[in-house]
Amino acid sequence: MSAYAHRDGDSRACGASNIVTGQNFVKIDGKLWSVDGDDNSDGGGAVHTSHSWLTIGGIGIIVVGDSADADSLCPIPGGDHCNPSATGSDNFVSVS
Repeated sequence: MSAYAHRDGDSRACGASNIVTGQNFVKIDGKLWSVDGDDNSDGGGAVHTSHSWLTIGGIGIIVVGDSADADSLCPIPGGDHCNPSATGSDNFVSVS
């Protein structure tokens, strides 16, 4: 099974945008590739890698479907703020 690369500015399940702060040199289609621990624009919501064998600077990369900690808007009924997982992506880089 493969998944697509999640990047800076890509969407999260809650509608927030991903914010890459864990690395500053690997880009995909002009945007930084997200790594373990990056937060979202709602505050908090650190994502967690499911591909720890593939790293950038020793930090696991993030792909669509990777889970996340609750962000600052959890719990809002009907929202995904308690697990704002990675949903947006670049469709050119697939990780198997």
